Amino acid sequence: MTDHHPHGPTAEAAHHHARGRAQQHAAAVERALAALDLDTKARLLSGQDMWTLPSVPAIGLRSLVMSDGPVGVRGQEWNAGDPSVALPSPTALAATWDPELARRTGHLLAQEARRKGVHVLLAPTVNLHRSPLGGRHFECYAEDPLLTGVIGAGYVRGVQEGGVGTTVKHFVGNDAETDRLTVDNRIAPRPLRELYLAPFEYIVENARPWGVMTAYNQVNGSTMTEHRALVQDVLRGEWGFDGCNVSDWMAARDTVRALRGGLDVAMPGPRTVYGAPLAEAVRRGEVAESEVDDAVRRVLLLAARTGCLDGVPAAVDPDGVPQGIDGRAVAREVARRACVLLRNEPVGGGRRALPLDAGAVRRVAVIGAAAREARVLGGGSATVFPDAVVSPLERLRAALPDDVEITFAAGAEPYSGVPLAREGFTLRTRYLAADGRLLAETAQQDGRVRVMGRFPDGVTRQNLSAVELTGSFTPQHTGRHTLSVSGTGELRLTVGGEALFDGRCAPGGADLFEAFLNPAERQVTAQLTAGERVDLTLRFVPDGAGSGEAPAALHFRLGHRAPQADAEAEISAAVRAAAEAEVAIVVVATTEETESEGFDRGDLRLPGRQDELVRRVAAANPHTVVVVNSGSPVELPWREQVPAVLLSWFPGQEAGAALADILLGAHEPGGRLPTTWPSRLDDAPVTTVTPVDGQLGYSEGMFIGYRGWQRSAAAPAYPFGHGLGYTDWEYESLDTTPDSVRVRIRNAGDRTGREVVQIYLAPTADAAPDAPERPARWLAGFAVVEAGPGESAEAEIPLPDRAFAVWDAEDRGWQRVKGVYLVEAAHSVDDRRLTAEVTVG
Repeated sequence: MTDHHPHGPTAEAAHHHARGRAQQHAAAVERALAALDLDTKARLLSGQDMWTLPSVPAIGLRSLVMSDGPVGVRGQEWNAGDPSVALPSPTALAATWDPELARRTGHLLAQEARRKGVHVLLAPTVNLHRSPLGGRHFECYAEDPLLTGVIGAGYVRGVQEGGVGTTVKHFVGNDAETDRLTVDNRIAPRPLRELYLAPFEYIVENARPWGVMTAYNQVNGSTMTEHRALVQDVLRGEWGFDGCNVSDWMAARDTVRALRGGLDVAMPGPRTVYGAPLAEAVRRGEVAESEVDDAVRRVLLLAARTGCLDGVPAAVDPDGVPQGIDGRAVAREVARRACVLLRNEPVGGGRRALPLDAGAVRRVAVIGAAAREARVLGGGSATVFPDAVVSPLERLRAALPDDVEITFAAGAEPYSGVPLAREGFTLRTRYLAADGRLLAETAQQDGRVRVMGRFPDGVTRQNLSAVELTGSFTPQHTGRHTLSVSGTGELRLTVGGEALFDGRCAPGGADLFEAFLNPAERQVTAQLTAGERVDLTLRFVPDGAGSGEAPAALHFRLGHRAPQADAEAEISAAVRAAAEAEVAIVVVATTEETESEGFDRGDLRLPGRQDELVRRVAAANPHTVVVVNSGSPVELPWREQVPAVLLSWFPGQEAGAALADILLGAHEPGGRLPTTWPSRLDDAPVTTVTPVDGQLGYSEGMFIGYRGWQRSAAAPAYPFGHGLGYTDWEYESLDTTPDSVRVRIRNAGDRTGREVVQIYLAPTADAAPDAPERPARWLAGFAVVEAGPGESAEAEIPLPDRAFAVWDAEDRGWQRVKGVYLVEAAHSVDDRRLTAEVTVG
């Protein structure tokens, strides 16, 4: 995890160059600011639409474009018409424990952003895995603040080295989704500083981000868009953050309190608490124009850094940005490096279950709906649309020799709702005016129509009256098909000339964004005949149609499920396929119904009858390999009944290619768990994410994740840092000082491998009696090393001062805790190989 900084003349020249560029930016910002009147300045702090800030041609300021991340760059379109590279989930990236790989993903994302005309990426998400129930768990990195900060810093460096800004989010405490717009998270000073603020502090210090996004939630009584103590005093004052503070979308609520609290930009537009309301507040004397000027300076600086302000060069010269990056190759590399081999036991007294011997196996059963169509990314604002997804089934068929017989069985349906209409459908979307005139028409890959930020050319909020998803469907099976409609507004579904649904759908909760992402669903059925095409149309009249006040946004969908055999028959067919094969590969998965932005999880169980499917397949075939396709922990009650369990996370667009690489041994699984994997939800240290009377108490204090597990009588299924490879490592020596650790390890196996050397600190019994309460141990550093068979490798890992310090709330400062510490070199938090002592004075 060592931060590599160049030394010598090159570093000195780079420093002078950066300082000179910063001086140019400061001068350009002041010139631009001096030319602006109050109304223009206030307007600059307010989004002009969903994703952009206004331009001011008179000062050479172009419109600054933002886009959601973190696994891709969606751009201003929220549809498949503008495809994006889809990388694995942030949990997967953190599972690599490799900041340099994170940096290279940043280079790719910057390349994608430039291609799409995007100047600022709304990422990374560095909130912590406080509870496995957190709905956006998959979008965050880890349960440990150091690992989160190091991976996040690598990501930020990479994106900004590509000339594109980042907004590190969500500052701070947005660790769950339930009532996220209003919840008041009550966090004591020590955990706030040592856990939740720590990743942000690390990234500000080590990567100098150009932006931060403040969260919806409150912390200790103040909403984060108005939290002067944390934004102005800590983020800007103590840490020296000089970037732009952007609100989460629709999070800003009060003009004066937001400006005083340090919020620079209120998104999205056109109506926010800034703009005209801010100018009026200045005229009424409620805020000073100088306070507005400070915020405008930061917006202009962001524009200068990203090349949106004429007359001054951008922070990164165009010829200096990384270019020509193969997105598919990077996505595949991250996916396979992130795979965590949780379990790999011998089969029948022979060799371990993985990797498979492609030259020896002749019959393989591939089982699970997610094997045919993997879930490659999480639900919500992280959604992007890749131009193609490699499925596990497809890639295994291509990778195995032609004489290997592969059978497929879905086994158990993971969805309780109806999947998107896709196979057999030919669809297009028509945007209609009130008089029926066609405004625009676009091709459609599936049954989801979603716009967030910009309508197709020719369509506006004012002229749009209705949207039709129309086309035909040719079924493969005769019988009663299930169709579903969802959206917020009026919907009418016509199939073969018959209206099957005509009514209104409305959200059930107060979170409008959740309603947008996961709209209410209504189901109907239709008797259809195989091979007989039917015409169909789903007409949608969105709430607010014809109004120009709201941003360009709509979302509705058509779902389809073919007539299904009895669920028991589906599982029995999968069991028969497994019994007749030499190897059974079962892919189990979560769905958007269980893991998505907008809501927290209610349990950690795999949806549907997938657990039963695994048990019964394992009973039929002793060589059963289970691939877990989820972004965050799920219970694995059958894990000791199968010889191999492989975690793929949400693996991105190259899912199948990476999985085949790992299963067949072309590459080893390089991932280590960035979060503890519970046996049962009830054993986890934190299982409460629902506020009581508007407040959520972080009563566990410092003891989240492995810090909490170490105090529990229950053991997790798999500990923090765990992960197996295809080789074995011997830890040979450990030398330490109070400043650094040197670890020597040897590859004791017969193939090249990669190991993540983890360093933990633990206070000894010699600690002072008045020392503050601390976890049994905590991560202090790590490094990724690689070696061939029989070769040794050495890692030198710094021990930062902060690793020995605690936050003293009374003295309001970091205090170094003196005493004797154990320094532990480990394969995981529960697999510690070498120990030394160090005395800190």
